[in-house]
Parts: sequence; structure tokens; C-alpha cells
Amino acid sequence: MWRGPGAPVDSYYKVRPECNDVPKTKFRIKAGKTLSSRKWQAAFSPEGHLDIGKTLGRIQRGGIHPSIRGEVWEFLLGCYDPKSTFDERDEIRQQRRVQYAVLKEECRIMFPLIGSGKFITAPVITEDGEPIYDPLVLQETNVGKVPTSSAEKMDAFNGSETVKEPNTHCTMSKKEIQWKLTLHQIGLDVVRTDRTLVFYEKQENLSKLWDILSVYAWFDKDVGYCQGMSDLCSPMIMLLEEEADAFWCFERLMRRLRGNFRCTERSVGVETQLSNLASITQVIDPKLHQHLETLGGGDYLFAFRMLMVLFRREFSFGDSLYLWEMMWALEYDPDLFITYEDPELAGEKLDGSKGKEKSIRQCGKYERENMKSGGKSAEAPLPISVFLVASVLKDKSTKLLTEARGLDDVVKILNDITGDLDAKKACVGALKLHKKYLKKAKNT
Repeated sequence: MWRGPGAPVDSYYKVRPECNDVPKTKFRIKAGKTLSSRKWQAAFSPEGHLDIGKTLGRIQRGGIHPSIRGEVWEFLLGCYDPKSTFDERDEIRQQRRVQYAVLKEECRIMFPLIGSGKFITAPVITEDGEPIYDPLVLQETNVGKVPTSSAEKMDAFNGSETVKEPNTHCTMSKKEIQWKLTLHQIGLDVVRTDRTLVFYEKQENLSKLWDILSVYAWFDKDVGYCQGMSDLCSPMIMLLEEEADAFWCFERLMRRLRGNFRCTERSVGVETQLSNLASITQVIDPKLHQHLETLGGGDYLFAFRMLMVLFRREFSFGDSLYLWEMMWALEYDPDLFITYEDPELAGEKLDGSKGKEKSIRQCGKYERENMKSGGKSAEAPLPISVFLVASVLKDKSTKLLTEARGLDDVVKILNDITGDLDAKKACVGALKLHKKYLKKAKNT
């Protein structure tokens, strides 16, 4: 329901009464600026084609009303093509729900606690694939009864309250062992995620978050699960009631960010973006860059968290969602859906010039700048999140130059911004820096 001009949004994301130190959300619903349910419905043709250009402009001006946030995000993240019809989207939605059900059942067969409404926070398996009969695990997997026999203990390890054949032994693959090794870590992260919100007082919501992350860890063979993903997934299950829809929305977000979580023995994926941040700062504010290098912060690891979880810790919950949707609207590429669904066809479309000029009106403002600068024909353009961090550093440049005498001071100064940042100003600052960077980079 439309709540009038200047209405606060904290009532949509209620905070537990005992949490007094949670920053208030600055984002307010403004009539004529925020994308309302009425404007959203009016953006569709009778067949269901979405005028994405007008929608992006509205989001960039005033964000999205919380009541429609989930369904709008599905377009911003490339779950659906704005040129598709209502019927085509219904068909895709049903196909994805079936696909998720199959994935979840595959996981449930390996570990029957999946989908049971419970989750674990203690290890269930050794690196050799041997079960761990930890009392906490036995308690979490068998509420109300303490297993004593070896058969009951094996049953608890498998996550089921039904006793199985005591002598059954199946050899697990390396992939399955690795997956089961992550399940308790997911549980530990789940209980720490957005714990100030009333939404997560319910066990069913905690277990839903655990289920989605556990299924994703099995689905994404290369990345699996890493800390920080729970912060990215949490809003999805709050905004999209159907678990399968929340899963695929999260999966689309991870398409953008999974490179940050890809780890090798020598490096962490986000190091590439940290290196890009260093290059940007060196061009935009060489004096600050030199100062940070002198302090031993030339690797910019102090900005690791901002990039990994997209400022979730620096903003209130409501403001972080507002920031995300503005970022995605600014970066929006109308070919996003086809890029994910059919990369080869997207590549062919990119090589041809037909239709590209027409589609620029359906691109976000940041994406337009990249297209103008030839970013599409060269290497992949930098994400706007890197320029957001650069904008924060630029804003705190004087303080960092005068007060930071070591890396601890840098971290403290950046930690002090929590709750004080304005999402819209941060995006405007990032756009300005992006334009300035492209101009300077072109001249060098």
C-alpha cells in the first residue's frame, strides 16, 4: 500500500525491541519519486512487456517501494527479460521452481535435515568423510531424544529421525564430503545474519536461509559456500515468499559477485577488485593513495568487507537494500537475461551493431557511460561498487590524511561511517568519480 510522501520504511523491516544501537534507515518513501506499485503496474503492456527505461529512471530517483521490491529485483538482476510476456515469465518461473525442487531433493537425499525446518551449527563429518558424533549435532538433528546406539548415532548424522539399516555404508564422493563440511559453517553464519531483525526470530526463516545456502553450495561446484553469502541472500528470502524464487534471485546476484568469492591457494577473488580500487584511487586522489601505501595499506584490504557484502555492514538494513537497487538500476544492461540464459546468442548480438543504439535508452546511467567509452569492446567494465568504495575514500580523504598514522586508524575511520552514509549521495559520488576516472584514464 502507498504510504504517502516521506514515509519511513523501518516498519517493513522491524528491529527487535532490545536492539537499541541499530542505525535508523534514512531512505524514505516519497510520492512522485519512489517507484510505487501503481507506477510499476503501469509500466507493463497488456501482454506483459516492461518499459524498463522508465522504471530505471524512477528507481534512480527514489528507489523502490518495499511492497514490490522483490518482483522488481527479479528484473534488475536478470531473472526475467523485460521484453517477455506475462505467460512466458510464468512458464520460466514454474520451470525454475521444479529445477530448485530437484536440486533440493538431491541435497535432502544426501543429508535429510535439508528441508526439515532444522539446521546445524556443529561439524557432522571429518575431512576423511567419517561422521562426527558431536553431542551438539545429535541434539540439533534429533530434538527431544538422545541417540545411544551406533545405529541411532548414524541416523542422527544423516539428519533423520527414522532409524535406518545399521550396517549400511556408502562411500561419499569428494564433492559430497566437501559439501557436508560446509553445512555447519552455513548454520553458524545463518544465526549471526541480520539477528537484529524480528523476521529472524522465527526458526522457519533461519532454516529457509540455511536451506537455500546449502543447496547453492551444492549447485555452484566451483565456489560452493563462503562467509558473506548469507548477508547477500538474507534480503532475498524476506522479499520473495516462494523459496525457489528467492534461490534463483540469489543465484543471479551471485553471477555478478561469485568472482569475489572464488579462492585459490594463492589468492582471493576480491583481490582483483581491490587492485582496481587502488588504481582508481591512484588516478583520482594520488596523495591519498601514496599515504595509504606508506601506511602499508597499498593492497586496500581494509575495503575487503565493503566489496564482499556490498556495504551491508556500513548501512542500515533498509538503506543497504536501497543502495543495492540503485546500483543495479545504474548498471542495468537490457541484455542481462539473455547473457545468463544463452551466452553464445548474447555474444553474437554484441558483435552486431543492429539494435544497440535503440537499446541504450534501456540501459542504466552507469552502463551508458561504459558504452560511450567503449568499455564493451575492451575488457569488462568495472562494477559500480568499486567506485562506491572509492567515493567513500575520497569523502574521508582529509580525515585519513591528517589522522591515520597506521592501518588500525584507517580501519577505525572507515568503521565510524557505519549508519552515517547516505545511499543516494554515495551513488551520485560514484557516478562522478566514474566519469572523472574514464576521462583521466583516456588522457593518460
